[in-house]
Amino acid sequence: MAVKKKSAQAKSTTKKKSVAKKKVVKKAASKKKAAAPKKKTAAPKKKTAARKTSTVKRKTASQIGPVPGIAPYRENKGEEYMNEQQVEHFRNILLAWKKELMEEVDRTVHHMQDDAANFPDPNDRATQESEFSMELRARDRERKLIKKIEEAMQNLEDDEYGYCEACGVEIGVKRLEARPTATLCIDCKILDEIKEKQMG
Repeated sequence: MAVKKKSAQAKSTTKKKSVAKKKVVKKAASKKKAAAPKKKTAAPKKKTAARKTSTVKRKTASQIGPVPGIAPYRENKGEEYMNEQQVEHFRNILLAWKKELMEEVDRTVHHMQDDAANFPDPNDRATQESEFSMELRARDRERKLIKKIEEAMQNLEDDEYGYCEACGVEIGVKRLEARPTATLCIDCKILDEIKEKQMG
């Protein structure tokens, strides 16, 4: 009788253990199910972030070179390089860029005339002088750039615009849109930079 009681007790304890194991497994499964939707909600955030960056890229791609507001030129298949449409496109870019730089120069001159004051404090005088010298340096760079723009416009009139000065190869519409005053093709420009580094 005692043996039967022991076996009955052993069976009941094994049943209790199996029930306890089942409960643990069920809890773990329910935790996994509860955790699963969090992953699903996290995924769309990545998609929206990707969409935002793509829209930003599109916006910057619509603005070409130094002059915003002028749409990039769309080349047609079999189109002649530097035809009338392309020449007109680059003339508009160069004129708009020159106008923008000239307006900036005028603004600087008026700003310096209006703000020029003989400050009694030497620190204030020194600050104003350093600001003016920085502005004058920037305007000097712009003045040189205006000269390059005028040279490019002259090349347009002489039908020499868009061709490399070193090898005579086409510079390319995309490169000219990024840098309208370019006079060298990308290969000659790289060689020129390598020579400058070796000389320096």
